[in-house]
Amino acid sequence: MSSRRHIDDFMRGRIIGKIEEGRKITDVAREFDIAHSVVSRLWKSFKTTGMCSRRHGGGRVRSMMPAADRYIVLSAKRNRRTTAQQVANQFLAAPGKQISRKTVA
Repeated sequence: MSSRRHIDDFMRGRIIGKIEEGRKITDVAREFDIAHSVVSRLWKSFKTTGMCSRRHGGGRVRSMMPAADRYIVLSAKRNRRTTAQQVANQFLAAPGKQISRKTVA
């Protein structure tokens, strides 16, 4: 088996097509040099949802909007001697959402 990598949508479609032709999951996995469990999971997902595309957005939700990020950078550049805690306190006073010192740093 090769190193860990994502399978693009075109390759997923080819894998599903081979299985729909009647080929065994083991043979398809060997042909594409992919683990049997990956092909099996892909086939199971395709049978239940009817799609074989990759799911996105599995990460943590951002606590701040891009505008707030720009505001923090701008306020830190205005006074370069302020600490991260002071910038966090200033941000709390402005938009009303509490952020931690670690978010600023």
